[in-house]
Amino acid sequence: MAFGNRKLYKTAEELRLMVQPGRLTAAALTAVRAAITPGVTTLELDAIAEKVIRDGGGVPNFMKEPGYRHTICASVNDEIVHGVPGARVIMPGDLVSIDCGAEVGGWNGDAAFSVVVPDPQRPEVVAQRQQLSDATEGSLWAGIAALASARKLNDVSAAIEDALTGGWEYGIVEDYTGHGIGRSMHEDPPVFNYRVRGSSPDVRPGLVVAIEPMVTMGGIDSHVLDDDWTVATDDEQDAAHWEHSIAVHADGIWVLTSDDGGASKLAPFGVTPRAIP
Repeated sequence: MAFGNRKLYKTAEELRLMVQPGRLTAAALTAVRAAITPGVTTLELDAIAEKVIRDGGGVPNFMKEPGYRHTICASVNDEIVHGVPGARVIMPGDLVSIDCGAEVGGWNGDAAFSVVVPDPQRPEVVAQRQQLSDATEGSLWAGIAALASARKLNDVSAAIEDALTGGWEYGIVEDYTGHGIGRSMHEDPPVFNYRVRGSSPDVRPGLVVAIEPMVTMGGIDSHVLDDDWTVATDDEQDAAHWEHSIAVHADGIWVLTSDDGGASKLAPFGVTPRAIP
């Protein structure tokens, strides 16, 4: 799909149809987050998310990816993205990234968060992992805030990178990016998490994107595990992943996968999201 193609932008009615899948995605992630404790398996977390989505009248859209049978991706510690739920038991101190999406009426939501499980025996590990998660989440919201006033989508990419520089030398993963979202979970345009040269789409009403920085404590090189899905860092350093789906409309922006449209997290940036009319 070319960036100049009108299909890159949704109509006002189509934007309204994307509100419910966003809300349902957020509800599933909230339920999973509450259940992340030592001793729970990633497959049990998957079942929680599936129940919330189906009870809400939706369909887990990850299951529509060819060859994937689960509702969430659960990536732990050095796993960046696409971790397959299974018998793995969550342990104290683990850095857990959960990615999830719901489809309602043929429209999609997609979001992710990272959380560090408390571990009184290893406070230094928890602190370091929490710092990574916080930095990644901070870069996500910096990108979303930039979307509110950006002229080009690459302005968002620059804001994400800027939020991750100047302190710890984090690794910004380049092999995986954010994306457009709508009738399909993954659509054009790509949303890079670092500065890129060249043209990019105009930011104007109808644009809907999933912004999702993936950040490591070390290098950005990665490999896919034997399950053919899970992506892990080559240097075995920890990784975090945060994501939201955001709509640009005539009155501003609205974070579709946040309960308050992103209001609380955007306030420090001086940005007030507006509900889709």
